[in-house]
Amino acid sequence: MNYSELVVFLVYLVAMLGIGVYFFIRARIGKGGEKDYFLANRQMGPWVSALSAGASDMSAWVLMGLPASIYAAGMGQTWIAIGLAIGYALSWIFIAPRLRQFSITASDSITLPQYLTNRFLSQSKVLQIICAVIFVFAYAIYASASIKACGTLFNTVLGVDANLAMYIAAIIIISYTFMGGFKAVCWTDFIQGMLMLGALMLAPIFALASVNAGSTAVAVTFPDNYWNLISSGRLDWASWADILSGLGWGLGYFGMPHIIVRFMAIRSQREVKKSAAIGISWNVLILCFAVLVGCVGRLFLGEIDDSQLVFITMVRRIFPAIISGVLLSAILAAAMSTADSQLLVSASAFAADVYKPVLRKNASDNEMFWAGRVVVIIIALAAVAIASHPGSGTIMGLVGNAWGVFGAAFGPVILLSLFWKRLTFAGAVAGIVVGALVDVLWLAFMSGTGLYEIIPGFVAGCIATVAVTLCGKKPSAEVDALYDKALTVKD
Repeated sequence: MNYSELVVFLVYLVAMLGIGVYFFIRARIGKGGEKDYFLANRQMGPWVSALSAGASDMSAWVLMGLPASIYAAGMGQTWIAIGLAIGYALSWIFIAPRLRQFSITASDSITLPQYLTNRFLSQSKVLQIICAVIFVFAYAIYASASIKACGTLFNTVLGVDANLAMYIAAIIIISYTFMGGFKAVCWTDFIQGMLMLGALMLAPIFALASVNAGSTAVAVTFPDNYWNLISSGRLDWASWADILSGLGWGLGYFGMPHIIVRFMAIRSQREVKKSAAIGISWNVLILCFAVLVGCVGRLFLGEIDDSQLVFITMVRRIFPAIISGVLLSAILAAAMSTADSQLLVSASAFAADVYKPVLRKNASDNEMFWAGRVVVIIIALAAVAIASHPGSGTIMGLVGNAWGVFGAAFGPVILLSLFWKRLTFAGAVAGIVVGALVDVLWLAFMSGTGLYEIIPGFVAGCIATVAVTLCGKKPSAEVDALYDKALTVKD
């Protein structure tokens, strides 16, 4: 165990808890309600909104999973980064401004399921319940990747039992999510986003300097076609599947609840463009340097037993303990910034969209908050159980599974709800259900094709949404009026 790194980790974790305590005290003094806890009263500035959205997106897979893929398989895996960069930019440019406008017009909705229901002036709670079920299922898988990364980090660096480390990480994340709500999550994400970017930039730059100075691995070998963007070296189906699957990751941004909820919380329409510029720039830099870590890691380290440890191994070989502890805290930052966002969105989906409107219509804010907190605990425990299971798979694999469900289920419906006036409530329900089902079934029975399940799921969700909408009655005049009014929001 390196005690200097341990001290740095502890200081970092205490600081994150301190942010939670700070916003808990502020909320008690200000008596913040449901909208404050789950959406910060739509008062988030451009820098915090942008980096919070980015950090909640780029979980530990960007420091461990993506570099591991590049390290092991080569530049053919960069299509994932390219797809993510394109999808993230498009979501900020096209989704962010309209979603903020529409969510305000649709009865000042504070959650994604609320927005999708209020957008059609529906009294039915079917869509909200379906969304909550998908959230709980998919976020348990997604959060397990972040918690697994924490276990791997503490086990590798400090020699702590991986399962014990997972429970410790879960307790820390639950604690500041419990206390501070959306503001605590966003501010911790902002700090963690800056730390992630700094760590990813410094590690490959110093490693390249060492390589140039002659400090390289004894034997550096590269697989065939390592530097080729066409992973197999020829345009066969396997290569096309890799390219399409990588680009398909970008589709996830159109339906990722814990990311796009940040769009709804931005302070004003004027600040959306500034947030977009900051967020897109941060995202591109993060992805570029994650790819560079994988490539440089192959040059600097040669062959290592576990490719998921390329960033950790690189940092520990280059920097003294105190600095390596700070840089490795970026993995904690990445894991925690995603897991806390996912837990909060799951809590809001259950408390605001199921518990209060369906189970306890007269529930107070305090009662609703505690219902959401119970869900946070349940999902966190489920995530730890998944992460600690020997057959749970890689960090990148877990993220890919959850990412696919969200993108296929919600992506088509969110896009069409913002840009197609004719869309109906029934079409939205059909699109969410069909998209999620096709994604899961493709993963279960058609994964041998090599095509990422989000692509057939997204296409099926689009077709179902459009088909059911066109087969039904047109929206009422009131729903059409709401659509037109949303386009005029200028605050």
